[in-house]
Amino acid sequence: METPVILKIILTDGSSQRLTISHGLPASIDDLMAEVTKQCGLHGNFRLQFKDSLFGDEFLNLTSMSEVEDKGTLRIIDLSRLTTMQHDEISTDLNPILNTQAFSPSQNDSSSLSSGSVDTDVLSSCESTSSRSSWPAVFHVPKFSYDAELKLQQANLAYLQNGAVHFPDPKLKSSILDGSVQEIVQYKVYVTDKEMEQLAQSLIKMHPCLTEKGSCTGCGGWKTSLKYKLSNYRTQLRKLGCPEVRVNSLQNKPAGKRIASFGVKKAKRAEVNFCPTYPSAESEESLEAMQKSLLLDVKNRNNRDVVKLKMEKTFAHRRHEVVRNVPMVEDFMARWPALFEVSEINAEFKRITTVPLQSKFLSQLDLHTDKMTRLLQKRGGQLGERLKTITAQMADGMDENTITDAIADTTIGIYVLKEHASSDEPEDIGIVLEGIKVLQDLDNVALAVAMLFGLIYALNLSYPADLRYTFEVVQKIFMELDGGKLSNKALALKNRLYQ
Repeated sequence: METPVILKIILTDGSSQRLTISHGLPASIDDLMAEVTKQCGLHGNFRLQFKDSLFGDEFLNLTSMSEVEDKGTLRIIDLSRLTTMQHDEISTDLNPILNTQAFSPSQNDSSSLSSGSVDTDVLSSCESTSSRSSWPAVFHVPKFSYDAELKLQQANLAYLQNGAVHFPDPKLKSSILDGSVQEIVQYKVYVTDKEMEQLAQSLIKMHPCLTEKGSCTGCGGWKTSLKYKLSNYRTQLRKLGCPEVRVNSLQNKPAGKRIASFGVKKAKRAEVNFCPTYPSAESEESLEAMQKSLLLDVKNRNNRDVVKLKMEKTFAHRRHEVVRNVPMVEDFMARWPALFEVSEINAEFKRITTVPLQSKFLSQLDLHTDKMTRLLQKRGGQLGERLKTITAQMADGMDENTITDAIADTTIGIYVLKEHASSDEPEDIGIVLEGIKVLQDLDNVALAVAMLFGLIYALNLSYPADLRYTFEVVQKIFMELDGGKLSNKALALKNRLYQ
């Protein structure tokens, strides 16, 4: 029987309450957020922070369930309110700075750019990536128009009194669908069947009078209507030039395969900013000029702040290139050499997913390593022998000649170079993509795995067929990205890890 867990929750208004979870700590942060949402009666989009004793009891963003302890304290951060406050602060406080230090592609004065790096970096972070966040654990049904809310209030009262369901008139139904779609696109424009089911369930939970008695789920018709409404809305967005939708227009598909269902490019691994819009006051031409200046900036020493700023500013341009053109790794590396280092891979991954890469992966690795090691040691049969062989190869490493030969035949992988197989410390640890070294001199294999995973997202690469379950575990169990839908193999491992 699970031991109950008690947590102190600090709410957004400064008050606090006790939260009791009778079945013990949830398996994931999403499950914890769902529990907090239910017990605290929250609405909207929020983030959890935990009190970290290592930093004088400061509140830090919660990235792993290992950071949550019984009788610990969590704080709720209202992201929608935070976004509004940041926008207002930037509008009122930073405009004078921007007018005097604004960057244009024709200006290459590194010193002036660096001098305003702190303030300009704040603007860049807000402009070059969208204000989206990941799909919520519990979908918040928005407020509809005043008359629609009034009708629903009366219908809900009748439903509670005598169970009478309400058949909305066309105007009310249109208001409900329009409002729901506007809430959806705050997160994404392509929604999975499971996510649409979640939204429809939230709708009838908020407004039980809309329950469909002829449907086994009570919301099948609403789910279908929402799908069609979102599809029609995407057509409007394409006409308005929304890059997420425009990338899938028929004119961008190969001749002979120009049908709507062919090769749809959309977020499939919980990417929040899959194909973002360009920053305001920027165009493809201005960002391309900035990309060219970056090639010079990366060659200069003590130029880290300038490179960081321009990489942030050109994120949308770089992302469009990756999604639309699917470039070879070697060509992309020649255009964006600054991306291929640890700090920029971390930054790019967070721009795409809003999740910190290195800290999240390593903390989850610490959490699961002992259990995974025991599971591997217990594994018998042919699979057990294969695992022992792979582990031995990782421990031995390879000499330079062997690695050079292997790299040319490797599509995706990590290498460990040792002068002698018996050496304790490797000379080099790096990453290979499409037969070339893209990253070298990494501290350890764990960091190499994190960086390889980050590059897969940054370059929008598919998981190799023979490693698809490995990367699924990294994505859904370690990084907790889209962790609600697991293959049977990944689910079996997750169940063993949390036994």
